[in-house]
Amino acid sequence: MKKSAKTIVVVPMPGIFLLDIAGPCDVFMSANRVLNEDPDVGSQGYELLLASPIDTKKIVTKSGVGIDCPVLVSEISKPIDTLIVAGFSRMELQSEHPFFEWLKRIYPKVRRIASVCIGTYALAEAGILDGRRATTHWEFSQEFQLRYPAVNVDTNPFYIRDHNVYTSGGVSSGIDLALALVEEDYGQRVALNAARKLVLPLKRPGYQSQFSTLLQVHSLENSIAGKLHPWLIRHLRETLNVECLAGKSNMSVRNFTRVFQKETGLTPAKFVEKLRVEVARKYLEDSDLTMDQIADKCGLGGPVSMRRTFMRHMMMSPSDYRRSFRTSLQT
Repeated sequence: MKKSAKTIVVVPMPGIFLLDIAGPCDVFMSANRVLNEDPDVGSQGYELLLASPIDTKKIVTKSGVGIDCPVLVSEISKPIDTLIVAGFSRMELQSEHPFFEWLKRIYPKVRRIASVCIGTYALAEAGILDGRRATTHWEFSQEFQLRYPAVNVDTNPFYIRDHNVYTSGGVSSGIDLALALVEEDYGQRVALNAARKLVLPLKRPGYQSQFSTLLQVHSLENSIAGKLHPWLIRHLRETLNVECLAGKSNMSVRNFTRVFQKETGLTPAKFVEKLRVEVARKYLEDSDLTMDQIADKCGLGGPVSMRRTFMRHMMMSPSDYRRSFRTSLQT
């Protein structure tokens, strides 16, 4: 006799990307197809239930596509195996919203709980992530860490498991997470075949850092770094030590270093290194320049030095980055 299906409740937040829920849901349904095609598997797979966190059963996504949820979260009466919170809306769900109390109550009753993208905010707001390691969309990492200092934030991985709590990064990372959950439940073969049906890799290479912006220059507009930025871009080939930068800013080295680090959170040397990597990324994406030429233009030494610096910041080599992110308009 086959085991009963595992109930997965997906909670779509107002204003989410459609892929936040469509990706994971399609992975679980693909796994069901694989399980149904194998007569030796003693399981019915997954049963999906969409549940609204607010007082209406219709959730509107960023694309304008509406999602009709059969139930509100407060109406769920059956046991939940896995609860997935997809996305988050700080506009509609303030700290006092009853959904967070519901999360606190339901968490001890589920086998595992997960979030997709900034659904991490909901788990953190409910106190579920306190003292745990978690990830979220790279763009929100600093804000998230400031808001929830009790959470150990790491936005490099696509997803993180800490005991029975799972968090994932940007929107498409929900797919990576769902495949990992399938593999955990039914093994690598089922997860791999489910991924193949969707023409996906079972495990995506790399890290979120491939997609992140190393420097938020727009937020530094009125800082020393912001004022130096245009000049730095034009002089990356040169020796840009702290003495040089302090002199350019008409400040003493000691005062320059103190103010610079206070404004950016980075030492001048680390800022320059990140800037060189950012410019190198653009050359890798948009040009046919060789590694030697890019390393020279960006002041990264030779190809070996550039590779070492790239690996430290991007978790991948310059050549791998070029293969992954070079403009699709080039042939």
